[in-house]
Amino acid sequence: MSSETWLILGASSAVARAFAREAAAHGAALLLAGRDMPDLECQAADLTIRHQVAAVPLRFDAGDLASHAGFVARCLSQAGGGFLNVFLAFGVMPDQADADADPTVAASMVTANFTGAASILAALAPALEAQGGGRVVALGSVAGDRGRKRNFLYGATKAALRTYLQGYAARLAKAGVRVLCIKAGPVDTAMTWPLPGLPFMVSPSAFASTAWRRARRGSGSTYLPSIWWPVMSIIRLLPTSIFNRLDI
Repeated sequence: MSSETWLILGASSAVARAFAREAAAHGAALLLAGRDMPDLECQAADLTIRHQVAAVPLRFDAGDLASHAGFVARCLSQAGGGFLNVFLAFGVMPDQADADADPTVAASMVTANFTGAASILAALAPALEAQGGGRVVALGSVAGDRGRKRNFLYGATKAALRTYLQGYAARLAKAGVRVLCIKAGPVDTAMTWPLPGLPFMVSPSAFASTAWRRARRGSGSTYLPSIWWPVMSIIRLLPTSIFNRLDI
């Protein structure tokens, strides 16, 4: 059994649920954080019964920046010993057209995908440094590799998160904290259901299983599934004159 605790931020998402099950199956204690408390309470009860681990639901709102310091204090009081690890899985992806038409939609996406993530990670940093180890895993996206006309604002938020994580990793490296950005392709979740025909789709359970293995041994950034490494290498290298003509 593990002595670790995993803080799952955005624990109601399909990917986060799957990762929580993976962590619990390996004996880790869980802090399930999000806004839907009835759902988190049900998840916590199920994981406790199914895997005989401690699972605690905690209210967390990425957009309520003023609450993040107090939230971290609650996490530390609930952590069951050993290293506190972090799996950051929250985010939104409205249509690009909606973000173009309504500044509030655009602002809410920036807050959810980047500002809120940077805020909670900054609040967690002193605790991670003090414990002298642990892991931070955050969901980025292949969309952050190059701005595509279909979702360039979403991609911009993920590119910003990746850059933030690079500096965050450098800050925490001396403390022995390992930071991994998973540049995810499409996962079969509610976020992608309205977008038929997406390539290289993976299930949440398959995604979580691979993410868990890579979190145990890796840091930096990684594509998941791995097929996105050659695909995005080609896309990044396309000349602008060609790339701008593509309907992607």
